[in-house]
Amino acid sequence: MRLVTFVSPDGQSRAGALLGDAVIDLAAAAPLVLEETEGLRWDLLSLLQGDQALSIETVADILTAVTQMIGGEPEALDELGFGEADAGFGGSFSIGGEAMLYPLSQVRLLAPLPRPASLRVYGSFEEHAIAVASLHGASLPQMWYRGPAFAFANHGAIFGPEAAFRAPMSESLDYGLGLACVLGRTARDLTPDEVPEVIAGYTLLNTWCARDHEALERASGLGPGKSRDFATSLGPWLVTPDELELYLGDDGRLSVTLVARVNGSEHSRATAATQFYPFADLIAHASRDVTLNPGDVIGSGPVGGGTLFEQTGGFGPWLAVGDTVEIEATGLGTLQNWIE
Repeated sequence: MRLVTFVSPDGQSRAGALLGDAVIDLAAAAPLVLEETEGLRWDLLSLLQGDQALSIETVADILTAVTQMIGGEPEALDELGFGEADAGFGGSFSIGGEAMLYPLSQVRLLAPLPRPASLRVYGSFEEHAIAVASLHGASLPQMWYRGPAFAFANHGAIFGPEAAFRAPMSESLDYGLGLACVLGRTARDLTPDEVPEVIAGYTLLNTWCARDHEALERASGLGPGKSRDFATSLGPWLVTPDELELYLGDDGRLSVTLVARVNGSEHSRATAATQFYPFADLIAHASRDVTLNPGDVIGSGPVGGGTLFEQTGGFGPWLAVGDTVEIEATGLGTLQNWIE
Protein backbone atom coordinates (compact mmCIF):
# COMPACT_ATOMS: atom_id res chain seq x y z
CA MET A 1 0.00 0.00 0.00
CA ARG A 2 0.95 3.62 -0.47
CA LEU A 3 -0.38 5.68 2.42
CA VAL A 4 -0.72 9.46 2.30
CA THR A 5 -1.83 12.48 4.25
CA PHE A 6 -3.61 14.89 1.96
CA VAL A 7 -5.62 18.10 1.91
CA SER A 8 -8.94 17.56 0.17
CA PRO A 9 -10.56 20.20 -2.08
CA ASP A 10 -12.57 21.42 0.93
CA GLY A 11 -9.35 22.21 2.79
CA GLN A 12 -9.39 19.38 5.33
CA SER A 13 -6.37 17.25 6.22
CA ARG A 14 -7.14 13.56 5.65
CA ALA A 15 -5.48 10.17 5.79
CA GLY A 16 -5.64 8.27 2.52
CA ALA A 17 -4.40 5.38 0.44
CA LEU A 18 -3.52 5.47 -3.24
CA LEU A 19 -5.46 3.42 -5.75
CA GLY A 20 -3.92 4.01 -9.14
CA ASP A 21 -4.12 7.76 -9.75
CA ALA A 22 -6.84 8.23 -7.15
CA VAL A 23 -6.74 8.87 -3.41
CA ILE A 24 -9.12 7.00 -1.14
CA ASP A 25 -10.37 9.13 1.74
CA LEU A 26 -10.15 6.48 4.45
CA ALA A 27 -12.58 8.15 6.82
CA ALA A 28 -15.20 8.56 4.10
CA ALA A 29 -14.78 4.99 2.82
CA ALA A 30 -14.69 3.41 6.28
CA PRO A 31 -18.43 2.50 6.33
CA LEU A 32 -17.66 -0.05 3.62
CA VAL A 33 -15.93 -2.22 6.23
CA LEU A 34 -16.87 -0.81 9.65
CA GLU A 35 -20.30 -0.63 11.27
CA GLU A 36 -19.37 2.20 13.65
CA THR A 37 -17.01 5.02 12.63
CA GLU A 38 -18.07 7.93 14.83
CA GLY A 39 -15.29 9.37 16.99
CA LEU A 40 -12.44 7.50 15.31
CA ARG A 41 -9.21 9.33 14.52
CA TRP A 42 -8.14 8.91 10.90
CA ASP A 43 -4.67 10.42 10.80
CA LEU A 44 -1.81 8.08 9.85
CA LEU A 45 -0.12 8.35 13.24
CA SER A 46 -3.29 7.11 14.96
CA LEU A 47 -3.57 4.28 12.45
CA LEU A 48 0.00 3.22 13.17
CA GLN A 49 -0.52 3.42 16.92
CA GLY A 50 -3.49 1.04 16.70
CA ASP A 51 -4.96 2.24 20.01
CA GLN A 52 -8.50 2.31 18.66
CA ALA A 53 -10.60 0.01 16.48
CA LEU A 54 -8.33 0.85 13.54
CA SER A 55 -4.98 -0.30 12.22
CA ILE A 56 -3.02 -0.61 9.00
CA GLU A 57 -4.94 -3.85 8.45
CA THR A 58 -8.15 -1.77 8.43
CA VAL A 59 -6.67 0.33 5.64
CA ALA A 60 -5.99 -2.84 3.64
CA ASP A 61 -9.61 -3.91 4.10
CA ILE A 62 -10.86 -0.51 2.91
CA LEU A 63 -8.56 -0.63 -0.11
CA THR A 64 -9.88 -4.08 -1.01
CA ALA A 65 -13.51 -2.97 -0.61
CA VAL A 66 -13.06 0.09 -2.82
CA THR A 67 -11.19 -1.94 -5.44
CA GLN A 68 -14.05 -4.43 -5.56
CA MET A 69 -16.57 -1.59 -5.80
CA ILE A 70 -14.95 -0.19 -8.95
CA GLY A 71 -14.76 -3.57 -10.62
CA GLY A 72 -11.65 -5.20 -9.25
CA GLU A 73 -8.86 -3.27 -10.97
CA PRO A 74 -7.39 0.22 -10.29
CA GLU A 75 -7.17 0.68 -14.08
CA ALA A 76 -10.95 0.95 -14.12
CA LEU A 77 -10.59 4.41 -12.63
CA ASP A 78 -8.97 5.66 -15.85
CA GLU A 79 -12.05 4.68 -17.83
CA LEU A 80 -14.17 6.65 -15.36
CA GLY A 81 -12.11 9.82 -15.72
CA PHE A 82 -9.98 9.61 -12.58
CA GLY A 83 -6.45 10.79 -13.09
CA GLU A 84 -7.56 13.63 -15.38
CA ALA A 85 -7.13 17.17 -14.07
CA ASP A 86 -10.83 17.96 -14.45
CA ALA A 87 -12.18 14.62 -13.29
CA GLY A 88 -15.35 14.59 -11.26
CA PHE A 89 -16.23 12.48 -8.31
CA GLY A 90 -19.42 11.57 -6.56
CA GLY A 91 -22.36 9.30 -7.24
CA SER A 92 -21.24 5.73 -6.63
CA PHE A 93 -17.96 7.14 -5.25
CA SER A 94 -19.65 8.91 -2.36
CA ILE A 95 -21.12 7.67 0.89
CA GLY A 96 -23.78 9.80 2.55
CA GLY A 97 -22.94 12.62 0.16
CA GLU A 98 -19.24 12.60 1.14
CA ALA A 99 -16.72 11.86 -1.59
CA MET A 100 -14.47 8.92 -0.84
CA LEU A 101 -12.31 9.02 -3.99
CA TYR A 102 -10.37 11.99 -5.32
CA PRO A 103 -8.18 12.27 -8.39
CA LEU A 104 -4.60 12.62 -7.18
CA SER A 105 -4.33 15.76 -9.30
CA GLN A 106 -7.05 17.47 -7.24
CA VAL A 107 -5.54 17.05 -3.77
CA ARG A 108 -2.46 18.45 -2.08
CA LEU A 109 -0.21 15.91 -0.40
CA LEU A 110 1.43 16.65 2.93
CA ALA A 111 4.25 14.63 4.45
CA PRO A 112 2.88 11.15 5.28
CA LEU A 113 3.50 12.00 8.94
CA PRO A 114 3.32 15.81 9.16
CA ARG A 115 4.56 15.61 12.75
CA PRO A 116 6.18 12.23 13.47
CA ALA A 117 6.56 10.99 17.00
CA SER A 118 10.35 11.41 16.72
CA LEU A 119 12.98 11.74 14.01
CA ARG A 120 16.45 10.19 14.15
CA VAL A 121 18.87 10.65 11.25
CA TYR A 122 21.77 8.23 10.98
CA GLY A 123 24.92 8.34 8.89
CA SER A 124 24.61 4.88 7.38
CA PHE A 125 26.37 5.23 4.00
CA GLU A 126 30.12 4.64 4.14
CA GLU A 127 30.86 6.43 0.87
CA HIS A 128 29.22 9.62 2.11
CA ALA A 129 30.98 9.41 5.48
CA ILE A 130 34.38 8.93 3.84
CA ALA A 131 33.81 11.82 1.44
CA VAL A 132 32.74 14.21 4.20
CA ALA A 133 35.73 13.28 6.35
CA SER A 134 38.09 13.73 3.41
CA LEU A 135 36.67 17.15 2.54
CA HIS A 136 37.35 18.18 6.12
CA GLY A 137 40.96 17.04 5.75
CA ALA A 138 40.62 13.86 7.77
CA SER A 139 40.12 10.14 7.36
CA LEU A 140 37.06 8.26 8.53
CA PRO A 141 37.78 7.22 12.14
CA GLN A 142 37.67 3.53 13.00
CA MET A 143 35.02 4.38 15.57
CA TRP A 144 32.57 4.79 12.67
CA TYR A 145 32.78 1.03 12.05
CA ARG A 146 31.97 0.10 15.63
CA GLY A 147 28.28 0.81 15.15
CA PRO A 148 25.82 3.34 13.70
CA ALA A 149 25.34 6.81 15.16
CA PHE A 150 22.46 9.24 14.84
CA ALA A 151 21.39 12.78 15.63
CA PHE A 152 17.86 13.81 16.52
CA ALA A 153 16.24 16.16 14.02
CA ASN A 154 13.40 18.62 14.43
CA HIS A 155 10.18 16.62 14.07
CA GLY A 156 8.25 19.89 14.23
CA ALA A 157 9.77 21.22 10.98
CA ILE A 158 8.61 18.57 8.50
CA PHE A 159 7.79 19.44 4.90
CA GLY A 160 5.97 17.26 2.40
CA PRO A 161 5.89 17.14 -1.41
CA GLU A 162 5.39 20.32 -3.44
CA ALA A 163 6.00 22.40 -0.32
CA ALA A 164 8.12 25.52 0.01
CA PHE A 165 10.23 26.28 3.04
CA ARG A 166 11.95 29.48 4.06
CA ALA A 167 15.69 29.51 3.44
CA PRO A 168 17.75 29.64 6.65
CA MET A 169 20.24 32.44 7.30
CA SER A 170 23.01 30.56 5.56
CA GLU A 171 25.41 31.04 2.65
CA SER A 172 25.72 27.32 1.94
CA LEU A 173 22.35 25.57 1.86
CA ASP A 174 22.53 21.92 0.81
CA TYR A 175 20.22 18.95 0.27
CA GLY A 176 20.70 15.40 1.60
CA LEU A 177 19.38 12.56 -0.56
CA GLY A 178 18.24 9.59 1.52
CA LEU A 179 15.56 7.21 2.74
CA ALA A 180 13.52 6.90 5.89
CA CYS A 181 11.81 4.03 7.65
CA VAL A 182 8.68 4.44 9.79
CA LEU A 183 7.90 2.19 12.73
CA GLY A 184 4.50 0.61 13.05
CA ARG A 185 4.82 -1.05 16.46
CA THR A 186 6.22 -0.40 19.90
CA ALA A 187 9.70 -1.89 20.20
CA ARG A 188 12.57 -2.12 22.64
CA ASP A 189 15.90 -3.96 22.66
CA LEU A 190 15.38 -5.52 19.25
CA THR A 191 17.84 -7.73 17.44
CA PRO A 192 18.31 -6.97 13.72
CA ASP A 193 16.40 -10.17 12.88
CA GLU A 194 13.35 -8.88 14.77
CA VAL A 195 13.25 -5.48 13.06
CA PRO A 196 11.20 -6.37 9.93
CA GLU A 197 8.18 -7.08 12.14
CA VAL A 198 8.04 -3.46 13.36
CA ILE A 199 8.54 -1.63 10.05
CA ALA A 200 5.38 0.05 8.77
CA GLY A 201 6.93 1.40 5.58
CA TYR A 202 9.52 3.47 3.78
CA THR A 203 9.57 6.97 2.34
CA LEU A 204 11.97 9.47 0.79
CA LEU A 205 14.00 11.72 3.06
CA ASN A 206 15.72 15.03 2.30
CA THR A 207 17.93 16.22 5.16
CA TRP A 208 18.50 19.89 4.34
CA CYS A 209 21.69 21.31 5.82
CA ALA A 210 23.28 24.73 6.30
CA ARG A 211 26.92 23.78 5.75
CA ASP A 212 28.36 26.97 7.24
CA HIS A 213 26.47 26.37 10.48
CA GLU A 214 27.52 22.71 10.39
CA ALA A 215 31.20 23.75 10.21
CA LEU A 216 30.82 25.75 13.42
CA GLU A 217 29.12 22.82 15.13
CA ARG A 218 31.88 20.44 14.03
CA ALA A 219 34.48 22.83 15.38
CA SER A 220 32.74 22.84 18.75
CA GLY A 221 32.69 19.04 18.85
CA LEU A 222 28.89 18.85 18.75
CA GLY A 223 26.67 17.00 16.32
CA PRO A 224 24.20 18.59 13.91
CA GLY A 225 22.05 21.25 15.61
CA LYS A 226 20.94 24.50 14.02
CA SER A 227 22.53 23.38 10.77
CA ARG A 228 19.57 21.02 10.24
CA ASP A 229 17.00 22.46 12.59
CA PHE A 230 14.98 24.42 10.02
CA ALA A 231 13.61 21.72 7.70
CA THR A 232 13.44 18.03 6.86
CA SER A 233 11.35 16.71 3.96
CA LEU A 234 9.46 13.41 3.91
CA GLY A 235 7.21 11.89 1.28
CA PRO A 236 5.43 11.78 -1.01
CA TRP A 237 3.88 8.68 0.55
CA LEU A 238 4.59 5.84 2.96
CA VAL A 239 5.16 2.59 1.06
CA THR A 240 4.51 -0.62 2.97
CA PRO A 241 7.23 -3.32 2.82
CA ASP A 242 5.11 -5.74 0.76
CA GLU A 243 5.16 -3.22 -2.12
CA LEU A 244 8.96 -3.22 -2.08
CA GLU A 245 9.66 -6.97 -1.84
CA LEU A 246 11.19 -6.91 -5.32
CA TYR A 247 13.86 -4.48 -4.07
CA LEU A 248 14.45 -5.87 -0.57
CA GLY A 249 17.51 -8.07 -0.26
CA ASP A 250 18.01 -10.83 2.29
CA ASP A 251 20.15 -8.41 4.27
CA GLY A 252 17.30 -5.88 4.48
CA ARG A 253 18.90 -3.37 2.13
CA LEU A 254 16.72 -1.70 -0.49
CA SER A 255 18.17 -2.04 -3.99
CA VAL A 256 16.59 1.14 -5.29
CA THR A 257 18.15 3.93 -7.32
CA LEU A 258 18.02 7.41 -5.81
CA VAL A 259 18.33 10.61 -7.84
CA ALA A 260 18.49 14.29 -6.87
CA ARG A 261 17.86 17.18 -9.27
CA VAL A 262 18.23 20.92 -8.80
CA ASN A 263 16.08 23.01 -11.14
CA GLY A 264 15.67 19.96 -13.36
CA SER A 265 19.40 19.20 -13.63
CA GLU A 266 20.61 15.92 -12.15
CA HIS A 267 23.25 16.32 -9.43
CA SER A 268 23.19 12.98 -7.56
CA ARG A 269 22.56 9.34 -8.46
CA ALA A 270 23.24 6.35 -6.21
CA THR A 271 21.87 3.02 -5.11
CA ALA A 272 20.61 2.37 -1.61
CA ALA A 273 22.07 -1.15 -1.85
CA THR A 274 25.42 0.36 -0.76
CA GLN A 275 24.03 1.24 2.70
CA PHE A 276 26.74 0.05 5.11
CA TYR A 277 24.36 -0.13 8.09
CA PRO A 278 20.96 -1.42 6.86
CA PHE A 279 17.75 -0.30 8.53
CA ALA A 280 17.70 -3.52 10.57
CA ASP A 281 20.93 -2.39 12.27
CA LEU A 282 19.76 1.21 12.63
CA ILE A 283 16.46 0.33 14.28
CA ALA A 284 18.02 -2.32 16.53
CA HIS A 285 20.57 0.30 17.63
CA ALA A 286 17.88 2.93 18.21
CA SER A 287 15.82 0.50 20.31
CA ARG A 288 18.65 -0.39 22.66
CA ASP A 289 17.64 0.63 26.19
CA VAL A 290 14.86 2.79 24.69
CA THR A 291 11.22 2.17 23.83
CA LEU A 292 10.49 3.14 20.24
CA ASN A 293 6.92 4.00 19.32
CA PRO A 294 4.69 3.75 16.25
CA GLY A 295 5.30 6.76 14.06
CA ASP A 296 8.97 7.12 14.99
CA VAL A 297 11.03 7.89 11.88
CA ILE A 298 14.52 6.49 11.30
CA GLY A 299 16.51 8.22 8.56
CA SER A 300 19.39 6.73 6.61
CA GLY A 301 21.27 9.98 6.11
CA PRO A 302 22.59 10.89 2.63
CA VAL A 303 23.72 8.28 0.15
CA GLY A 304 27.21 8.49 -1.31
CA GLY A 305 27.33 11.58 -3.52
CA GLY A 306 23.92 12.61 -2.22
CA THR A 307 24.84 16.20 -1.32
CA LEU A 308 26.16 19.29 -3.07
CA PHE A 309 28.94 19.27 -0.47
CA GLU A 310 30.33 16.13 -2.08
CA GLN A 311 29.49 17.06 -5.65
CA THR A 312 31.28 20.43 -5.49
CA GLY A 313 34.18 19.57 -3.21
CA GLY A 314 32.70 21.65 -0.41
CA PHE A 315 32.87 24.93 -2.30
CA GLY A 316 29.41 25.21 -3.88
CA PRO A 317 27.58 26.62 -5.71
CA TRP A 318 24.88 26.10 -3.12
CA LEU A 319 21.11 26.25 -3.13
CA ALA A 320 19.44 29.65 -3.27
CA VAL A 321 16.01 31.21 -2.93
CA GLY A 322 13.90 30.22 -5.92
CA ASP A 323 15.60 26.87 -6.46
CA THR A 324 13.60 23.66 -6.80
CA VAL A 325 15.03 20.39 -5.49
CA GLU A 326 13.55 17.07 -6.51
CA ILE A 327 14.54 13.68 -5.15
CA GLU A 328 13.29 10.40 -6.52
CA ALA A 329 13.68 6.69 -5.82
CA THR A 330 12.52 3.51 -7.49
CA GLY A 331 9.18 2.44 -6.00
CA LEU A 332 9.01 5.42 -3.63
CA GLY A 333 7.93 8.24 -5.91
CA THR A 334 9.20 11.81 -6.21
CA LEU A 335 9.59 14.43 -3.49
CA GLN A 336 9.90 18.02 -4.70
CA ASN A 337 10.42 21.17 -2.66
CA TRP A 338 11.34 24.73 -3.42
CA ILE A 339 13.15 27.38 -1.42
CA GLU A 340 11.62 30.77 -0.71
